[in-house]
Amino acid sequence: MTLVVGIPACASVIDERAMHLTPARYATAVIEGVGAIPIIVPPMGLAQLALLDRLDGLLVPGSPSNVHPEHYDGGDSETPDKHDPHRDSTTLPLIRAAIARGIPVLAICRGIQELNVALGGTLIQRVHERPGRRDHRGGPGTLDQKYGPKHKVAVTGQLARIVGANAIVVNSLHGQCIDRPAPGLTVEAVAEDGTIEAVSYPGAPGFVLGLQWHPEWRFSEIPASVAIFKAFGDACRARTENIEKAA
Repeated sequence: MTLVVGIPACASVIDERAMHLTPARYATAVIEGVGAIPIIVPPMGLAQLALLDRLDGLLVPGSPSNVHPEHYDGGDSETPDKHDPHRDSTTLPLIRAAIARGIPVLAICRGIQELNVALGGTLIQRVHERPGRRDHRGGPGTLDQKYGPKHKVAVTGQLARIVGANAIVVNSLHGQCIDRPAPGLTVEAVAEDGTIEAVSYPGAPGFVLGLQWHPEWRFSEIPASVAIFKAFGDACRARTENIEKAA
């Protein structure tokens, strides 16, 4: 049985050419950590819902872009140069449809924000400008420095069972974060400054986990990340096996 996991791409323009892109490390984590074949999902809107018939899982990756606040009644955009309407019009309905079908969903960084917005939650547009909050952006330096360990998060619930700990240290490369969690989402990790770092959806028919950090970065070197991708893969495998048995 070969599992297939969809990874929604971003819409970008490089040298005046429209491109559909996502960092290669997500595909690597799907192959090596999930045990599945990754398929890039172009940001082409509602037409992409038809792909769900072929997917065993959905991994919603991070991105430099932000969900437009029009999708969560967030008022004027505070980051007008960092939006990707093509991705918004693809991922938000894709997430909702995948969850309704019981397709396992793992949402990372921008992905957790999309998950929250797709289900009716709201976002903080500039968390580093909120009193008492730290700057969660990556900062200067090499990629290893940007994606290196930054701060501790307290872990509970399903995520604590997956990683086998009630606290882990994570990286941090985001300017936005969850403000009001969507109905049905359970907060499963919180940073020391109160920033929501992980959510699950216990009432969903399948596995749903959102993470604000980047577990895909050098995932094989971090036991908690290995455990997260394995849990996602196990959920994809179990769902597919149950469908095959019922056929």
